[in-house]
Amino acid sequence: MARGGTLDIWPEPDRETSRRCETNETKQIADADVARTLQKAVDWLLAYQDPDGFWVGMVDTNSAIEAEWLLCSHILGIVLPNERGVVAALLKRQRADGSWDIYPDASAGDINSTVEVYAALRAKGFSPDAPEMSRARQWILAHGGLGGVRVFTRYWLALIGIWPWQATPNLPPEIIRFPRWFPFSIYNFAQWARATMVPLAVICARRPVFPLPDGSRLQELFPDHHAEFDFFAPPKKSSLPSRERFFLMVDRILHVLQTAGAIPGRENSIKLCLEWMIRHQDADGAWGGIQPPWIYGIIALKNEGYALDHPVLAKAIAALSAHWSFERDGVTTIQATESSGWDSAFCLLALHEAGVQFEASPQMRRALHWILDHEVRHRGDWSVTVTAVEPSGWAFQRANRWYPDVDDTAVVLLVLAKLAPRTGDLQPRVRAALERGLAWTRAMQSRNGGWAAFDKDNDKAYICSIPFCNFGEALDPPSVDLTGHVLEALGALGLSLSDRSVAKARAFVRSEQEADGSWFGRWGVNHIYGTGAVLPGLQAVGEDMSQDYVWRAASWLISKQNADGGWGESCASYMAADLRGVGPSTASQTAWALLALLATNDHRCAQSIRGGIDYLMATQRQDGTWDEKLYTGAGFPGYGVGARLDLFAQDIGERLQQGPELSRGFMLNYNLYRHYFPMLALSRCLASPLGRPSTAGPMVNSASREGCGRGAGAVVLRGSGAARRAPSG
Repeated sequence: MARGGTLDIWPEPDRETSRRCETNETKQIADADVARTLQKAVDWLLAYQDPDGFWVGMVDTNSAIEAEWLLCSHILGIVLPNERGVVAALLKRQRADGSWDIYPDASAGDINSTVEVYAALRAKGFSPDAPEMSRARQWILAHGGLGGVRVFTRYWLALIGIWPWQATPNLPPEIIRFPRWFPFSIYNFAQWARATMVPLAVICARRPVFPLPDGSRLQELFPDHHAEFDFFAPPKKSSLPSRERFFLMVDRILHVLQTAGAIPGRENSIKLCLEWMIRHQDADGAWGGIQPPWIYGIIALKNEGYALDHPVLAKAIAALSAHWSFERDGVTTIQATESSGWDSAFCLLALHEAGVQFEASPQMRRALHWILDHEVRHRGDWSVTVTAVEPSGWAFQRANRWYPDVDDTAVVLLVLAKLAPRTGDLQPRVRAALERGLAWTRAMQSRNGGWAAFDKDNDKAYICSIPFCNFGEALDPPSVDLTGHVLEALGALGLSLSDRSVAKARAFVRSEQEADGSWFGRWGVNHIYGTGAVLPGLQAVGEDMSQDYVWRAASWLISKQNADGGWGESCASYMAADLRGVGPSTASQTAWALLALLATNDHRCAQSIRGGIDYLMATQRQDGTWDEKLYTGAGFPGYGVGARLDLFAQDIGERLQQGPELSRGFMLNYNLYRHYFPMLALSRCLASPLGRPSTAGPMVNSASREGCGRGAGAVVLRGSGAARRAPSG
């Protein structure tokens, strides 16, 4: 049993176990090796916990984040905390060809990041003749110059006087007045777009300019004279007639009216936007738990006359040096988001499934307290659409009370369901949170049976046709990876396929399966992530895992296994269908593949599973964790609509204005993925005959290992009127 928060993987064996041990020495050694690997991972994770009870890993993204903060500091007239380290981070990440990219090892640099970094370094006094600037400028000019930059890059260039405001997408502050039924209500946009649009609308209404220190207009980036450049050419070419062309015409009309001062009630609309922003500020001073609304909110408020020492602005600026930046390898990186809610839930789940007993682990108790304390009991933006349910849910970040998301909530429900019988004096709080969280999750299910991250039925495709939406994703439709996580949570709570919500979700999942057997990964890279989320979810709700469609998914994974035993998939797979499931092996993606294969309970997967286990054992660091420089988290694939697209369409690259470099995308490296997902996979391997050298049966009685069996520790809620399944394990 576990003592003092450590893992004792070897309970006293029964006679049958002893007999198998004596007759299979090789098997015993192999299982002992896996146990030692898992023990080292448990020890590392327990030591990594914050004293307040949570876990959080650093989040790496792309260099546009740091560049925009440098530009913001220029606009505010301040020096960022450890600004020298931020600049050093940018210079360190510059590619040999002079560009900056969206993710490591991308096939090409990104025009948007490169232009923004160039502008930021110029704002901080870098000479255009500096070697790093010269290389960047040559790359920009060789790749079409400024004509193809995205909408956000155009806004930043407008803020420093390079791009005319009249040639940027017009975002009128009157959007704050649109009623819920209006097609372009802000609540028809995804959460991240909505939270960004409101402060940007204020900025667009004012059209402020903050010239570079030397008055430069970056003339060196214009092969011809600045005055000869066509700033009005749209980055996305469209043929007549088209919806995009119509909205572009409307945009031009709005600019004419704004310039003429012919928009009545404008000042009041700006006031309503400011009130909305201040009301939506997070507890830590940021907005929406992400960088864009936060940084634009600061600029908008400062431009409206708010002093830097005003409580709202002071809090917003102070957050940057609190937990939104980190120092590593001598440089300072600024995060686009922070993942304490998400990481903490998965870490607690990983410890539980590794066999660490809650009753004997003060670390797990602190973590549970933290998670319970961070249930969102506030009616956020989701309540505009979903009204008849008590507020609940959990957010990705530690201080985000307006935007709980279904994915985080699903993982929290899963771990609470497993822990509930063992939580002692905390059990009443746990059960109450489970009841509220389950009801909220049910209410958030979309009409097609799936779940999205932040809103219900957020899928109005016409939204993506307006000029402003020339960026990652403007919508938040249901996704199969997230729905798979919800199904796993519902299964842990005793729900089965006889439940109407579960049946609808299963139908949605099946309808989204690709021809090759895999599933798309909206929030993780990519088809390995999607498949790794779907199969455990289906198994948890009692699906017959011997069906052909399940084997097609498993055989797809097996076919993608690398020679080293692991799995990997490049971010480029979001634009190159032939790269699905293809890439150097990583710890997190290997773990997702193992979780999927284990869920099948199919002996044909045993050899592949064993190879994955060997990869994780061979690549574990001496201190108990794993290295992972490649990005396996997805923010925006860059599709606009937020859902999978037909990558085999001939015009897909031209239509999206991006290739495998993902210039419209946003990829992330969640630094704890490399740890808790392998822990989960190894724990479930030890609990499954498929994860052992022989499929003759487990050497250790897995039922005696607390928390390792599928469904172990499940709690069945009473009185919610749902169809129930007796929990297994």
